[in-house]
Amino acid sequence: MLLLCASVCLCFTGMVLADGMLPETSVVVLYEEQGEATINIKNTDSGPALLHSVVLNVPEDVEPLLIVTPPIARVEPGETQLVRFISTLEAPLKTQRLKRVSFEGIPQARAAGGATIGITLRQNLPLILHPKGLPQHHTPWELLKWRRAGERLAVHNDSAYVVRLAPEVQLLPQRVLATLPRAYILPGEALTAKVDGTLDGLAEVEIQPATVYGFSVDSYRAPISTDGG
Repeated sequence: MLLLCASVCLCFTGMVLADGMLPETSVVVLYEEQGEATINIKNTDSGPALLHSVVLNVPEDVEPLLIVTPPIARVEPGETQLVRFISTLEAPLKTQRLKRVSFEGIPQARAAGGATIGITLRQNLPLILHPKGLPQHHTPWELLKWRRAGERLAVHNDSAYVVRLAPEVQLLPQRVLATLPRAYILPGEALTAKVDGTLDGLAEVEIQPATVYGFSVDSYRAPISTDGG
């Protein structure tokens, strides 16, 4: 009976299709000396769609640093659209900067009387601007400093690199859970972790970092210093 009811509902609402704009990478990196970065976006849907590309600011950094072109493009099924991000920097970068980019596929309207419903899906990726002359660092999470002051645990990023990691971390050896307010730490920032339990006797923190290109890597352990020591 349930299956029959579902079939009847589909007859009235039509078939729901999800378009698929598939980026070729999970992170965009714009090197300052090159002035721009590009990414290919493939329309994996069975019909044409409009690709809407937008640069988004993270709350901690709202300065406009780049533009996207084309902001809107029609992409045929199975075809690929090249999207460019062009730097608009007015001064040289001193550290890496973090933005996000959104790619939304908007299906072409169906013929009148059609029974198909189009659903837009949005891909949201990090974009990192990399300063000229700054060496690439494949493990920037190793530069973080974890410090305990009383019952407060903070992580400091004194480096020039954006560090991405899972917000949930383990405190060792007791395996106490701690949570950071977000999944990235910008250069020069310090974030305070919310700890489920006491900090007494803790010596290390175990994190799950992400590489520049967003791939998961093995967990990493770092010492916890006390009172900034």
